[in-house]
Amino acid sequence: MLRCMRATPLAALFLALAPAAMPQSLAGRWDATVKVDSLEIPFRFELTSTGSNIQGFFFNGDEPYPSTSGRVDHDSLALKWDYFASRIQATIHDGTLEGQYLRSSSAGLITYEFHAKRFLAASVSTGDIPQIGGVWIIPTKSPKGESAWRLIVRQSGPEVSAAILRVDGDTGALTGSYHDGKFVLSHFSGVRPSLLEVSVAKDHTLEIVQNGKNKLVATRAEQAHAQGLPEPTDPTHHTSVRNAEEPFQFRFPDLTGHLVANTDARFRGKVVLVNIAGSWCPNCHDETPFLVELYRRYHGQGLEIVMLDFEEPEQLKDPARLRAFIQKYGIEYTVLLCGETGEAKDKLTQAVNWNAWPTTFFLGRDGLVRSVHAGFPSSASGDLHRQAKEEFAAQVENLLKENLRTAR
Repeated sequence: MLRCMRATPLAALFLALAPAAMPQSLAGRWDATVKVDSLEIPFRFELTSTGSNIQGFFFNGDEPYPSTSGRVDHDSLALKWDYFASRIQATIHDGTLEGQYLRSSSAGLITYEFHAKRFLAASVSTGDIPQIGGVWIIPTKSPKGESAWRLIVRQSGPEVSAAILRVDGDTGALTGSYHDGKFVLSHFSGVRPSLLEVSVAKDHTLEIVQNGKNKLVATRAEQAHAQGLPEPTDPTHHTSVRNAEEPFQFRFPDLTGHLVANTDARFRGKVVLVNIAGSWCPNCHDETPFLVELYRRYHGQGLEIVMLDFEEPEQLKDPARLRAFIQKYGIEYTVLLCGETGEAKDKLTQAVNWNAWPTTFFLGRDGLVRSVHAGFPSSASGDLHRQAKEEFAAQVENLLKENLRTAR
């Protein structure tokens, strides 16, 4: 009897501590995969905990994408990323996580099988490892009219990080290493699941198998130029406007339902960036932090930014993801809810050859379009990412220097 009485407080203490201990036991790095069709995409995943709160992290290279909420209930893990309109629902069993990753997108609800196990450092290849670092050109025929893409590769021994840069933006950072005669690279940051298998051919080109099926060939940029291979599309010449002498027009509601137009007083005599985007768009997530930075730097000098946002029907009824997108990146500039993605071309009638999400129109103080930039490269594109930011800033500074009389 005495033994039972002594055990009861200890048991009660254990039960009281158990809910807080469960998240702590999951904290750390995990080797995770999502299954896309029949293809497994490996990626880095991390969990942290504070008391009974748990948070999950995806990564684009070293850039983290934290969950906005999370909980553990006995053997179940639930995490949400409101700015992706996505979630993980998983069961905890024998040190593994098994479940689903679900995300709303412009194509509907996407569901991937999700699996994770504790991180285990992989063996590192030694010996003769090909050197593939640098910029490569991939000839292609894309639906957007491109003839070539860039492959940007950074290498440290057997470890490689790479990105394929298109006119609309890049794939995010594909990371991996050299094993059994090839580099195997993958990416998943909550979006853009991708797998590349890269081998060096006898002619020193790269043979690439993308997502288990698409075969590509890459040639070093300098060799591609010497051979007269097609050049990647210049994002500053991809999209234009029908009449450069006509002010760029918009008139859409903000999230409160108030109509906002280009003729409003807030834009009069200002330099305006009109950013065509959507909270569903991965490359828009890449660009937005920089636009926020640009706005904070130059707003006091006369810069305005307007995001013309297009979403899927469910988000138009309740733009919860867009609100979370605004909160995550700290957007202070104007955001207008313009309609469904499929309506965008009909509503943006002044644009010519517009097909890249995002696209940014640079308007001078007179309201006329001075330039257009299609897409935006993430930090995974390295020097090209820095170059794009420098070009945006330089264009804004040049337009701000114009007074209204000079602009006219």
